[in-house]
Amino acid sequence: MAKKVPLRQCVGCGEMKGKRDMLRILKTAENEICLDVTGKKNGRGAYICRSRDCLVQARKNKGLERSFKMSIPSEVYDTLEREFDNIGTE
Repeated sequence: MAKKVPLRQCVGCGEMKGKRDMLRILKTAENEICLDVTGKKNGRGAYICRSRDCLVQARKNKGLERSFKMSIPSEVYDTLEREFDNIGTE
């Protein structure tokens, strides 16, 4: 029997994709937002495709604000964009 692939919805484009094909953005108990590269850290997670376009889209449509039910300052998005560059996405 085929193993079920866990699907997650991108906060940018809204597409459903396999969990492994996406990046997890994490909100910790201290309300810090960071990129969870391992996907195993504790906290509330939101998923985003591995493309910069989706991050730009998430910023426009306030996808992370909805996922985390809090307002997110633009510095956080800037930091996420830098982290995106560091891990070498498309």
